[in-house]
Amino acid sequence: MSRAEQAIFTNMCMIENEKGQILIQDRQKANWPGVTFPGGHVEKGESFCASVIREVKEETGLVISNPVLCGVKQFQTRHHERYVVFFYRAKATGVLQASREGAVFWIEKADLTNYVLAEDFLAMYQVFVDDTLSEFYYDEHEHVHLL
Repeated sequence: MSRAEQAIFTNMCMIENEKGQILIQDRQKANWPGVTFPGGHVEKGESFCASVIREVKEETGLVISNPVLCGVKQFQTRHHERYVVFFYRAKATGVLQASREGAVFWIEKADLTNYVLAEDFLAMYQVFVDDTLSEFYYDEHEHVHLL
């Protein structure tokens, strides 16, 4: 019996500036609206690292180098695909600009909860900032687990 399964790979990147602020994106897409970090889909044949660099550039105008993998999110879709989100942390250079994905802006970390966050983003944020955590996943009952 084959252990192969269908999978969708995506990424998300927490970018911190020299003032210790984080970059957030106010997503306008109906399927997951609210404040989150920039990111997107990994293209076929693209490395995971190259995909996060490309997505950050497309969505923010910023250039990141040496993104550090800091965690992963995973769950099963209703179509029985494994959906995987690679979490990265990085520093960036360049001029910030919005995209069709939504407005992007710098905030103090302590102010994050003052915004309307994308569903379960606050739990995901814990994986980005807590070095003892590396995984966010939904179980078969759609309960969130952090490991």
